[in-house]
Amino acid sequence: MLVTNHVLSGAVIGAAVRRPLPAFAIGVASHFALDSLPHWGEWESESHFLRVAVADGLTGLAAMGIVTRAVLRTPAAGRTKLVASVVLGMAGAALPDLDKPAHIIFKRKLWPDAVNRFHSRIQDEAPHRFVSHELVAATGFALSAAALIKRRGVRA
Repeated sequence: MLVTNHVLSGAVIGAAVRRPLPAFAIGVASHFALDSLPHWGEWESESHFLRVAVADGLTGLAAMGIVTRAVLRTPAAGRTKLVASVVLGMAGAALPDLDKPAHIIFKRKLWPDAVNRFHSRIQDEAPHRFVSHELVAATGFALSAAALIKRRGVRA
């Protein structure tokens, strides 16, 4: 699953849970749940993977910024907790994939081998699923996050 989708799903989790630490923990768990679902992948080469990973990483960071700005624009009452929950939900959901840039940039593994083996083993990737799986998921997560943030902001 693209990290952008993990980030957007983490935003949904944070907006729904509204408790920072549970949002982070559920975000981490959601990462593995989403990676076990069918999604786009199967790279032709390392350079192809890197092109996709860099674009996706930058898109994920932009999504984090856009979502955080949207939460910061909600009414003041309860906003601090909502911001913390959404940001930590996004961070938790993206965290397991930080091993990839750490390995490429620093030549270091972040997670123990058992975690890396598990993470690799659960992947259900195929090259024909970009539009049907990744874009559909991104749209659903983005719309859900926007609706929850708007609703939570109004109720605060």
